[in-house]
Amino acid sequence: MSVRQEDTLTRRPTPAPAPQPSAPAHGETHEDPGRHWFINRPKVYAADVHGTFRRIKWAALIALLAIYYITPWIRWERAPGIPDQAVLIDMVGRRAYFFWIEIWPQEVYYLTGLLILGAFGIFFATTLAGRIWCGYACPQTVWTDLFMWVERKIEGPRTTRIRLDKAPMTASKLGKKAAKHAAWLGISLLTGGAWVFYFNDAPTLMNEMLHGQLTSGVATFIALFSFTTYFFAGWAREQICIYVCPWRSFQSAMVDEDTFLVTYEDWRGEGRGPMRKSQSWDERQAAGLGDCIDCKQCVQVCPTGTDIREGQQISCIGCGLCVDACNDVMRQIGRPIDLVRFDTQSNQIAKIDGKPERVKLVRPRTVIYSLIMLVVGCAMGIALLMRPTLDVSVLRDRAPLFVALSDGTVQNAYTIKVLNKTHIARNYVVSIDGLPGAQLSVVGDDSVGSGASLTLNAQPDSVATYRVFVKVPAAAAKSGSTDVSVIAKDTGSGEVGRHPSVFMAP
Repeated sequence: MSVRQEDTLTRRPTPAPAPQPSAPAHGETHEDPGRHWFINRPKVYAADVHGTFRRIKWAALIALLAIYYITPWIRWERAPGIPDQAVLIDMVGRRAYFFWIEIWPQEVYYLTGLLILGAFGIFFATTLAGRIWCGYACPQTVWTDLFMWVERKIEGPRTTRIRLDKAPMTASKLGKKAAKHAAWLGISLLTGGAWVFYFNDAPTLMNEMLHGQLTSGVATFIALFSFTTYFFAGWAREQICIYVCPWRSFQSAMVDEDTFLVTYEDWRGEGRGPMRKSQSWDERQAAGLGDCIDCKQCVQVCPTGTDIREGQQISCIGCGLCVDACNDVMRQIGRPIDLVRFDTQSNQIAKIDGKPERVKLVRPRTVIYSLIMLVVGCAMGIALLMRPTLDVSVLRDRAPLFVALSDGTVQNAYTIKVLNKTHIARNYVVSIDGLPGAQLSVVGDDSVGSGASLTLNAQPDSVATYRVFVKVPAAAAKSGSTDVSVIAKDTGSGEVGRHPSVFMAP
């Protein structure tokens, strides 16, 4: 489906409308000098609306905010000494906990998998229903919607807010503006505070907040996230969606003629014109007018100020509030609803041609996106189920490459790290494969002893580091480099970890 690619960043700024002595007509917008953060454009005064899509947006907003604010307080029982917060990014302990899953720094590839799933999940949703993510689940949309609700509750409906902004500063106006921004700042602080709970134990951090014992780092992040929430949701609003977010440009490559988008049925609505009380619909049709009475309700409720009657536009976030507004008007004037509706281009063409509509969900791109998500999801699931609890890494000393000892042996030094991912202490038998006659000893720890193998201990959920000397008789040492493997075997479970290395000799 073709999407209008007009980018208003390249256009000359729209001049401010002349001052009006009274409330604006339907659909009119006004300049707000305090909001020229990105581009000089009219301020959007979104009106309230009731209907199916508005209820869906409220449900999504409540559910998403509940998940965001409640999740850090969910407890999950783990081994003693391990954080019991269900979702926690422990930067100090270098762990990430997601309920029963524990991710180590070495397993950052799981984050890559999640990012791939998230990206193709949005691709899939966009192919089916356009910017459905932007309209209902994007954090910018969710918090902006909440901020706009607060604004309506404090400053009043659309026309009242326009009059208030145009009026001179009075005590009443100052009080309303102060109350609105205070509420915005309160929500922003709750947002920033909740975010840092994901990186710290929530009850402990809350206690520190209440007693004024926050560290400078935590306070800085709370201030940063609070400011960005306040600025993006309170001041920037739709300008983030229109000018900043890159998804506005990508979406056109994800949709086709079978994608459900917010659509104005121009074949039914044009030409536009007001409806006179004395005018019948037959007279209206005879005059070349359609069902659209040009009330501009669809524009007034749009959070980005988009006129959907002008066709598909980058600024449309696909929330469907214009559908609710138009349906309400159609019911009032006795015309069929869904003059503005979620529909596909192919269905619109079928309606014009008198053919049956169709819903085509299985298409090449939906199949491809689904398969990619399935493959990545299965790969991550299998990797989680089969991932080892033991990992071995080896770093050989390079200075010197080897040491020829007086007893005729050749010695190499290695730093061996044994990663114990379990929550109990483990013993591991460490040996060298590929080097007959090798004798191992731990530097600085005679209690471990020496021999063809060593028994090393690793504490729960930790990395045990040992510096090990490996000696080989000169007669058995192969000149140059010999490929070897350092093997660690869990004495309890029998699990084996292996890491390749080399042994150097004269």
